[in-house]
Amino acid sequence: MIVVYIMILILLGYMLLILPTQWLKIERIHYPLDLHLKILQISDLHVERLRISPIQIASIIHAEKPDLICITGDFTKHRKSLVKLEKYVRAMTIGHVPIYCVLGNHDYQQKNVMDVINLLRKYGLHVLRNESVHVDQIELIGIDDYDSGKSDIEKSFRHVDPTRPKIVITHDPNIVLDLKKPYDYLMAGHLHGKQFNLPYLFRLKDAGKLPRMGIYKGLHTTQHGAYYISKGIGQTGINARFLVRSEVTMHYL
Repeated sequence: MIVVYIMILILLGYMLLILPTQWLKIERIHYPLDLHLKILQISDLHVERLRISPIQIASIIHAEKPDLICITGDFTKHRKSLVKLEKYVRAMTIGHVPIYCVLGNHDYQQKNVMDVINLLRKYGLHVLRNESVHVDQIELIGIDDYDSGKSDIEKSFRHVDPTRPKIVITHDPNIVLDLKKPYDYLMAGHLHGKQFNLPYLFRLKDAGKLPRMGIYKGLHTTQHGAYYISKGIGQTGINARFLVRSEVTMHYL
């Protein structure tokens, strides 16, 4: 009987804590900008604690056929995980979809952040560090990580054409509280949708003003623009989730 109870506890623990890290959800967000643009957002890989395989990600890209892929930071903070990261980057590039990305706070915890940047650039990923690029009909603006003190909003918008739709990618969504420039849509991550969906978690854990206000996932708006916070695909800290599934996000703009 004791063995049965132990097996039930193990199964329950797996279903509540591990399965949400493996059972990947594709969130679908429709926001009417009339751009006919499909963007796949992948956030917070944390490849050292990632249970979604490179093949799964490649299959999603193949099936969804996005126009752009935007990766909103936190690839890995461990240099030894760059070999694993390379497998994911290679899988993402198989479909030949343009990929733009920003760095996260964990990337800046690398002994040398250029190791991550050079790996991404080796496979043709565009790393935006407080800069903008013209992509088809939009201005794509990459603001560097707010949590790490790397953000420079003025520099990021310096060469933006104000007549074109402005899409922002960044890691820490707390930046929207300081972002006073108009934008059409912003994508961020960082907060993992709590990762452990427990009451008052962000009152005990300081993740910035935004989550203390109860904003830590999903689509929101300010007077300056709309923004979306991804729950991320990997885990930080403990390699588990509770009542929060891993996600990638298809944005239809």
